[in-house]
Amino acid sequence: MQNKYLVIYQDLLEQIEDDIHPVDSYLPSENELKAQYQTSRETVRKALTLLSQNGYIQKVRGKGSVVLPQNKFDFPVSGLVSFKELRDKLGEDNKTHVLALETRLPSRHIKKQLLIDDDDMSTLVTKVIRAREINGEKVILDKDYFLAEKISGLTAQVAQDSIYQHLEGTLGLSISFAKKEITVEDPTEEDRDSLDLDGFHNIVVIKNYVYLDNATLFQYTESRHRPDRFRFVDFARRHH
Repeated sequence: MQNKYLVIYQDLLEQIEDDIHPVDSYLPSENELKAQYQTSRETVRKALTLLSQNGYIQKVRGKGSVVLPQNKFDFPVSGLVSFKELRDKLGEDNKTHVLALETRLPSRHIKKQLLIDDDDMSTLVTKVIRAREINGEKVILDKDYFLAEKISGLTAQVAQDSIYQHLEGTLGLSISFAKKEITVEDPTEEDRDSLDLDGFHNIVVIKNYVYLDNATLFQYTESRHRPDRFRFVDFARRHH
């Protein structure tokens, strides 16, 4: 016999897909669902948690569970894709807002990420912070840190368009590979100031350590995503 919470999950999912609970509306409260399905609050919460994990609802503190739009964008985890390339593929209404562009001595944290010796007081790093807006909502905060000696001619206009296009097309650099880490974190104050996060209590962070073809680590990036708009995808092959 199927678990009760899975029955509730499937029933609510069908109601969402049939538009009985349209996008931006709230599901009945936990108490109402508990009475409707004649079950415990814990069972109702398990069903709601599964709906949330699968991207159908977002729990909003003090309000309940809001139904989310299902127009998620596939974000390739394994590839090295610029936002411009992703944007052109999606064909969505989008903008890039350059929030900061400066070259300076790096913090101890950034030195550690870029493998710069802690005692090094001469290596400069160029910091670029950009908010990505899709369909009128700011949903990605990109924080890039480059070895300044590798990235001459970087302007706000270049940052607004495509830094990788500038690196590869204008500077002739050959970007080879990246190591990636994915975490789910609480939003920082900077995240809340820069993105439209009202009602959202976590953020998906992809950290990129990007190398040139001569194995030089030249870029560290934190790409911070609002979780409701992206589906992170990969392709894996089993090695025999």
